[in-house]
Parts: sequence; C-alpha cells; structure tokens
Amino acid sequence: MMNDLKDQNSLHLSWCDSQWLPVLNQHNVLEYFSERSNPFYDRTCNNEILKMQRLAIEQLSKFQGIEYILLHCQEPILYVIRKQDRQTPTQATPIADYYIIAGVVYQAPDLHSLINSRILSTVHHLSSAFDESYSYSRYHPSKGYWFEFSKDGDKDGNKEKSDKTSKEKNKEEMNSSTKFQRKRVDILLSELTKNSTKFQRKRVDILLSELTKKFPPKLIQQTPQQPPTGDKASANSSQNSTEAETKVEVKVEKAESIAAPSQTAPAPNARRMADTPGAGPPEKKQRLN
Repeated sequence: MMNDLKDQNSLHLSWCDSQWLPVLNQHNVLEYFSERSNPFYDRTCNNEILKMQRLAIEQLSKFQGIEYILLHCQEPILYVIRKQDRQTPTQATPIADYYIIAGVVYQAPDLHSLINSRILSTVHHLSSAFDESYSYSRYHPSKGYWFEFSKDGDKDGNKEKSDKTSKEKNKEEMNSSTKFQRKRVDILLSELTKNSTKFQRKRVDILLSELTKKFPPKLIQQTPQQPPTGDKASANSSQNSTEAETKVEVKVEKAESIAAPSQTAPAPNARRMADTPGAGPPEKKQRLN
C-alpha cells in the first residue's frame, strides 16, 4: 500500500471506512486513522510502538521519530491530524497534515504544490484569454489594429442554439461570412474615400464616363414572348387596335397642319396662271453676258 502511495500523487487519494462514521470522535480518531487499509498511515511510526506496549498517547513526547498527533478538532465534522518527526520532547518538525471531513481522509497540500497549482491555473486562463482575444483582432494597413466582437453576448463566442439543425447552422455561418465580407468592403471603400483627394475623385468620375461612352453596356436581348391565349389575346388585340387608331389620327392631324398654309395663302405665280386661261408657265429668259 505504501508503494502504491509513493508511485502516485497522494494529494489525489482519499480513504474512508463507513463502519467508524457513527462512533467517530476526538478520542478514537487516531485509532480510526491507524487502520491498516489507510494508505496515509506509516506503520513504522511511534504510535504503533505505543499500541504494542499499551501505553497512553501522552507518552509520544518521550520517543524520537515519526509520529501522528491530533492537531485540531471540530466535532463532528472536521479533524486535523499532523505527521511530524520528533527530535526532542519539545521540538518536532512537521512533515504532512491530513484532514478528515465527514469520515473521509484527505492529505492537505503543502505550500509548494498549492502555489504551483495556482500559478498553473492562472497561466492557463491567461493563455485561453489571449487566444480568444486574438480571434477577435483585425488589422488594416491604413487603420491599424482593432477588435470586432460578436453581437451575441456569449462568453464562449458565437454559440449556437442546441435546437437548430445542421442545415440552419450552415446557413447562418454562410450569412455571417458574407456579412463580414460586406463590412470589410465598406471599410476599405471608406478608407479609400478618406485618403483620396477631390481631384482624384473627379478624375476617376471623368475616366469612368469616358469609358462608358467608348464601351457602352450591351443591351440585353428580350426573349420572344409566347402569344397570349383566351381573354389575354382579346385584350391585347383591342389594345393594339386602339393604339393603331390613335397613331393614324396623329398622322392625319400632322398632314392637315402641313397642308393648311398652302390652301390659305397660294403663291402669286399660281394666282396669275389661274386668271389667264391657256397660259403656260413663264419662259425663262437668257442671260446676256
């Protein structure tokens, strides 16, 4: 049993004997601790010599070596037992402390292991905090570093609800990625507009207008629509007939407006020809050089 205790860390062990629990008190707690099944008890101690010689517990101060004493008692729940190395009746060096809570024996950690455990836990939490903060950090050459936290106030980042299916989770991840991309594009555009001058922006607008004039956008060819059937066909035919009638009326009005001045004010040559019957058009006279 002692070899097993040396092989593994005694701070991770505990021991209990349920038969002693109803009668456990400050007078028999050392007997309870000296049970053979207890891995924390050393049978080469002076307490075993007292048992063999049937001496009282007060005689321990007369011996030299390893011994166990009751250091503190708070009945019926707590008992503290100390293992120490006695050199003289008035001088002893503590080796280890054991505390019994509700009948269960544990070894109390020493100062070195306690500080070591606290430092390790602190370093672990600090490293996990740095890793989480690094996942929220962003960088841009013109802006520098900044942190972008999630809108959900979860401690573990973007936690998803347990009742959502895998498809919904994938959709949410895609949406979050596209939102992040749009945000990044907006940030880059804003940075470009901030860093650019008015002259540069005007030149860019002029170049874009020239490019659109040289290379106009291609018109999208409309696909031929299928002829409508039923009521739609009749409605379209009536609409087309009304449009054709309005076009004809517009053309007639234009023609009348063009022909109106010739009827109201005829030319003077035409009037003379009408007054003289049988007269032809006037002859052209030859020029005399």
